[in-house]
Amino acid sequence: MSEPTGKYSITMPRDIAEAAKARSGSSGLSAYVAAAVARQIERDNLNELITVAEAEHGPVTDDEIQSLRDQLAEARREQNQHGASAA
Repeated sequence: MSEPTGKYSITMPRDIAEAAKARSGSSGLSAYVAAAVARQIERDNLNELITVAEAEHGPVTDDEIQSLRDQLAEARREQNQHGASAA
């Protein structure tokens, strides 16, 4: 079941509104804007979580980030190899 909706009036720069309208396709401008706002809320929530985690554990270093990216890339390579051999 879909969430209840409300009608709101917002103000935004005309060029952004027109670009959003052009990209919204059959779902419509309201759905496009709602999805964009939902993504922004997710980002805001994630930034809050990062702030709390860094306050408790300290900031994540560039080396730690690279190490995790390397691990993810390796896991994806392994997954692709297993997927290719199963086909």
